[in-house]
Amino acid sequence: LMLFLHNRPSIRVTIPGGSGQVGRLLASYFHAQGDDVTVIARNPTTAPWRSLIWDGRTLGAWTEAIDGANVIINLAGRSVNCRYNSDNRRIIKESRTETTRLVGQAIAAAKQPPTLWMNASTATIYRHAFDRPMDEATGELGGAEPDVPDTWRFSIDVAKSWEEAFFKSSTSRTRKIALRSAIVMSPSRGGAFDILLGLVRRGLGGASGDGKQFVSWIHDEDFVRAVEFLIGREQTQGVVNVSSPNPLPNREFMRALREAWGTRIGIPATAWILELGAFVAGSETELILKSRRVIPGYLMDAGFKFRFPRWAEAAVDLVRRWQAASEGLLVP
Repeated sequence: LMLFLHNRPSIRVTIPGGSGQVGRLLASYFHAQGDDVTVIARNPTTAPWRSLIWDGRTLGAWTEAIDGANVIINLAGRSVNCRYNSDNRRIIKESRTETTRLVGQAIAAAKQPPTLWMNASTATIYRHAFDRPMDEATGELGGAEPDVPDTWRFSIDVAKSWEEAFFKSSTSRTRKIALRSAIVMSPSRGGAFDILLGLVRRGLGGASGDGKQFVSWIHDEDFVRAVEFLIGREQTQGVVNVSSPNPLPNREFMRALREAWGTRIGIPATAWILELGAFVAGSETELILKSRRVIPGYLMDAGFKFRFPRWAEAAVDLVRRWQAASEGLLVP
């Protein structure tokens, strides 16, 4: 991941729920900048930054990393890559709302509360949209659309409840930003890009369903740069879409990924095949078939400059880095 220069002094950054792909991405970035980074997780892994254990339910020694930190970035939450049965629905929702309330309690009790609390949210909160892009000011939240699957309504309910828990937390001395993030595309193994590229490599990277549904995404470098940008804008608070300014239909998205890999062959997957595959894999087709047409209105208006605003160029860079990682090479 290419680093960029800034002139700010080093800061203390604490990342609850930071053991996943996005957490490691942010921790790596801030650590490389010389910042003091602490990750709080149920099962922390060995890393060059400090790691603390929590249960995600109770206050404990981990709160020491909240008190005196400059920035909190809460990413805690059970993966949504599972079947939405009743038990998983409960865990998915509680793992987001309860940990958010818990972080809020730690901030409220801190002698030196952080200046900024960023909390993960999701671009899925917007309605299934083909007709127009959704920004923070005019975007329509989902949940009331006719004829959408119950699993889609569940995801929107989780997103709304997540943000409600965040903004209701009483932290008057700390500004808050909810990061309505699109899918973060990184060459890391096991992530969304790795899975999609795996389909392309096997000749299965054609359109999903009718291929008309929009894909909202953001390149990993632009994601961390956007977070850094928001940290520096002391007047910013509320919800911020963190996504590329150019979502595109799934058919075009997969075509560009095939071209970046150097192949034209991509067998498409009909909706019923995707349903069967999702059932076998223990996932849900919402992750593929819902049309997320989200744009970063605030970031664009504030003058943020994307390094990878278009998917074709982003895909080429990500493929290059994926290949280099497979060969054990370092990529600038």
